[in-house]
Amino acid sequence: MALDLLPAGADVLDFGAGTGIDAKAYAANGHLTFVYEPSKAMYECLEQHCRDEIASKTIVAVAPPLNCKVQAVTANFAVLDHFADHTQLFEELSRVVQQGGFVLASMLNPYYLGDARYGWWRANVIKLMRHGRYAIPSESGVHRFAPQVVARAAAPHFRLERLIPRGLGWATHLYMFLLFRRL
Repeated sequence: MALDLLPAGADVLDFGAGTGIDAKAYAANGHLTFVYEPSKAMYECLEQHCRDEIASKTIVAVAPPLNCKVQAVTANFAVLDHFADHTQLFEELSRVVQQGGFVLASMLNPYYLGDARYGWWRANVIKLMRHGRYAIPSESGVHRFAPQVVARAAAPHFRLERLIPRGLGWATHLYMFLLFRRL
């Protein structure tokens, strides 16, 4: 989806790049790719997986404050679910993403009925309906958000342009994809 949205040769920031699988694909498609990965263990994997791209500078590591200017930011595998509040994050990303650019994020779907078999999901469904969010008490500090909560945090810098899935997909898909356009 990200590759379809990126103009030819546009720069991209892989936010929470993990092992570098996506970053490598962006670089292979002609996109200068900046990577931000806070986990030392994951970054070590990224360094191995993308060693040629790092050596040729088609993949470049960045650290906060993010000092790159890109057409797009991708945040895959529920990276944004590790933030309790997205307001400050979108403020920072607004300084990174060029006008008209985008942020494409995959997040855990809080409405996914496959999770209804777990007590933590059932215990939080009322919080989700009332507040649009809940946190799962765990070592990783995962939060689940209704898309509208994330969209409010992204404003006034970004507008939610597309949300996938829709309809019955809310019940059957573990992940949701949110496409935000930079205003």
